[in-house]
Amino acid sequence: MAKHRIYRTSFASVYPHYVAKAEKKGRTKAEVDEIISWLTGYGQKQLETQLEKRTDFETFFAKAPKINPSRALIKGMVCGVRVEDVQEPTMREIRYLDKLIDELAKGKTMDKILRKE
Repeated sequence: MAKHRIYRTSFASVYPHYVAKAEKKGRTKAEVDEIISWLTGYGQKQLETQLEKRTDFETFFAKAPKINPSRALIKGMVCGVRVEDVQEPTMREIRYLDKLIDELAKGKTMDKILRKE
């Protein structure tokens, strides 16, 4: 099966869009970074290294220090697709992140976004 083009896209090329979407709605880059850390286990320096290296999405998720098992609690639609129905593992991780950033931009509290409530 041919891999989606997004897998080869650098995470660094999409990251500014995540930040811009959040900031446009009054949220912060720090909150975006906290979400990424919660989902992947990357610390701030590790995240910055991945951005500097322009790591592609597939590698970004494959090399993540600790994928959060609570991500399975993420449900709903993103880009017209139900997140929990995405079968391909890397695409599902990308959609989880997209959904979390959507929730941030929609004004949800960090506790709800990070599935603490």
